[in-house]
Amino acid sequence: MATTEPPLADRVVFTADGLVPAIAQDATSGEVLMMAWMDRAALATTVATGRATYFSRSRNRQWVKGETSGHVQRVRSIAVDCDGDTLLLQVDQTGPACHTGSRSCFGAAEEPT
Repeated sequence: MATTEPPLADRVVFTADGLVPAIAQDATSGEVLMMAWMDRAALATTVATGRATYFSRSRNRQWVKGETSGHVQRVRSIAVDCDGDTLLLQVDQTGPACHTGSRSCFGAAEEPT
């Protein structure tokens, strides 16, 4: 007998503020591009449209990645980690992912001593 997983949003553990961290990773290169927050509505919009939609804590509203810059993220897949408290989006990134104009929000890696 086959089992089916519950819908994606039902597998996600949102914070007390109703948010979950979402990491965007380049689907081709594997490069980690950025981290942002999603609420239940942003997740639903992302699933429905295939465009990465996040929740801005500073603006207290949803925003679609690239809605003003044109640097869109087309979502290929969304994975939920084993605890259900982090999302991993595999995306096709157009242009830079970071608001500073960099390809990634993560700079050069530091080596532990």
